[in-house]
Order: sequence, then structure tokens, then C-alpha cells
Amino acid sequence: MKVNELRSKLLWQMTGEELLCLLQGEGVKEQAVTPVIDTSKKYVYGIAGIARLFGCSIPTANRIKQSGKIDRAITQIGRKIIVDAGLALELAGRKTGGRK
Repeated sequence: MKVNELRSKLLWQMTGEELLCLLQGEGVKEQAVTPVIDTSKKYVYGIAGIARLFGCSIPTANRIKQSGKIDRAITQIGRKIIVDAGLALELAGRKTGGRK
């Protein structure tokens, strides 16, 4: 089989021999690994989410919320509490800054 034909074939449809032929025909090329940076915000929900984020009990999480230290990270609509995890950690002083 030609290398181009093998390239168009799905991996799960190849036999072991075809896969080896493809790898040997091309030579194993190492590609530079590009780290994927997730820029999307992470959120936690509710008092239980705050407790998991800070690694504390639910009563302590409630005290953290009531203290006002992380108010800028909290959006509350009725009973629903949405917390921007990164901002909450930063406001609480738990997040370590990157090296400059």
C-alpha cells in the first residue's frame, strides 16, 4: 500500500502491519509539543463549590463568603451562587504569582 493511501485510512481501521508500514515509511518524526493554555475562566457553584476551592468545611466557606473578601468574584442571582475560581483565589491571597 502507498503511504498516501494509509494516511487517508482511519487509525482504528488499520492492521498492525499497515501501521508499522506507515511508521517505517515516514520515519518517526518528533514534533515540538505546544502547550495548550486554557484562557477560559473556571467557575465553582454554591457554598459547596467555595468549600472545595479553598479546601475547607462548608461553615468556613460560608464565613469566607460573608466576610466580603471575595465579593468581586461572586455573582449571586437569587439563591444561585457563581464564583470565578481564579479571581476568588487571587482575592483571598491563595494564588501564587508567576515568576517575572
